[in-house]
Amino acid sequence: MATKKNVVRVSDGEGSTSSATSAPTWAPTPEAKGRALRLRLFAAGLWAVAIGAEAVAIFWALRQDAPNIGILIGLIAVAAAGAITGSLLWKKANRLDPASREDTIRFFVQNQLGLIIAIIAFLPLIVMVFLNKDLDGKQKGIVGGIAIIALAAAGFAGVDPNPPSIEEYAEQTQEVEALTGSNHVYWTVSGSRYHLYDDCNHINSERTVEIFEGTVAQARELKNITELCKTCRDRWLRENPAAVKPEDTEPQEPGDGDDGPADD
Repeated sequence: MATKKNVVRVSDGEGSTSSATSAPTWAPTPEAKGRALRLRLFAAGLWAVAIGAEAVAIFWALRQDAPNIGILIGLIAVAAAGAITGSLLWKKANRLDPASREDTIRFFVQNQLGLIIAIIAFLPLIVMVFLNKDLDGKQKGIVGGIAIIALAAAGFAGVDPNPPSIEEYAEQTQEVEALTGSNHVYWTVSGSRYHLYDDCNHINSERTVEIFEGTVAQARELKNITELCKTCRDRWLRENPAAVKPEDTEPQEPGDGDDGPADD
């Protein structure tokens, strides 16, 4: 029975896949690559603002005979805003146009560049604050402490512990296509998995307002969802026994893969 919830179709950003029996492949559409490029340009601009604010703090504000801590804090705030916002945009671009794990160096740099920028934007400033002879101990504690907090916040926003990859997108898309024959899934704004059925009990709950539908890549791009709902997978296998392969019937851990009582 189909859901009675409002199902929102997500357009654009769909990745292309190959259904060949060899290693699965995936590539972003030209539209997705274009959006990723724009996001990366915005991110680069914001990172430039962050590093520029740091440079002003080091080469001007800290060189005054009596450095103004208000100005220093303001520059740190500008740098933090630029670094954090830039990193969020950069990570969104990476979900639109991910790197390949086979290119180890590029994969690491592309996915952790936000963390690298955060270190560049704040670590030299922190060192210069504590080495400055024109600031007393209390001022160093205030300005240095705020800069350390800014570094931690920007670093947290910049690091990606579960970065996307072309190989991962290909594997996830192939899994869905192998089951259903199409790259079509459902998810909710607060869910942690994508689903094969819009009436799955994990998303078709009283708390659910909207259910989104689109491709696996779109679920990753918009919500950073990386797993298929095991309840949906098991249901599909039960309803399509003729299509079941031996490897599809491996035992699951109790409760493995569902989204709990409700996904939304």
